[in-house]
Amino acid sequence: MRTIKLIAACVLATCATGVFSQTIENAKLQNVAQLSASGSVEVQQDLLSISMNTSRDGSDASVVQAQLKQALDSALAQAKQAASPGQMEVRTGNFSLYPRYGKDGKINGWQGSTELVLEGKDFSRITSTAGKIQSLTLANVSFALSREQRAKVEGEAQTLAIASFKLKAGEIAKSFGFADYSLRQVSINANDQSYGPRPRMMAMSAKADMAESPIPVEAGKSTVVVNVSGSVQMK
Repeated sequence: MRTIKLIAACVLATCATGVFSQTIENAKLQNVAQLSASGSVEVQQDLLSISMNTSRDGSDASVVQAQLKQALDSALAQAKQAASPGQMEVRTGNFSLYPRYGKDGKINGWQGSTELVLEGKDFSRITSTAGKIQSLTLANVSFALSREQRAKVEGEAQTLAIASFKLKAGEIAKSFGFADYSLRQVSINANDQSYGPRPRMMAMSAKADMAESPIPVEAGKSTVVVNVSGSVQMK
């Protein structure tokens, strides 16, 4: 009988502890405000990427592959002469070779393509090199932020976002009649929005006319945005 009473007492004590803990937790959840703030910095895009490619078609797969390799090797040899770490990096892109089928479902030929990418911060070096390459044609021009530029700008935007969050939290606390607040939880995320002039691309039908001529391009801008959201305990 004593054992039963002891167990009952323990159960009552456990329940009381649980209720007490829940009461404390509910009390903590009172006077909590959810809010968000953001900071943004506009910056000029400093990374240029130009991709150049060519395609071949023929009845013999090995011949088509050899033609693609020759075109790529020629472009690589030209590009590597001007390559410079960080200023103009040279890398190969997609290289594909696949069969072409006739109406009877049988292979009647082969098609393939190859790609070369020039990327870096030296716009003049990259566009001049692209203009000199004759074995490939211009496929795409794009701009972005370099890793260094992005990290720098994100840091600036984050500082602005946090300052805005703290200011807003203080104003909200005072508006509700509280003297101060403490941070409960917070999350930070960043993204960027690119806009501005699109690349001014020349018609590539007359490739010989643009030999040795830099490809004209014009970078736009990106706005790096950092969002800070979370909750504060007003007190």
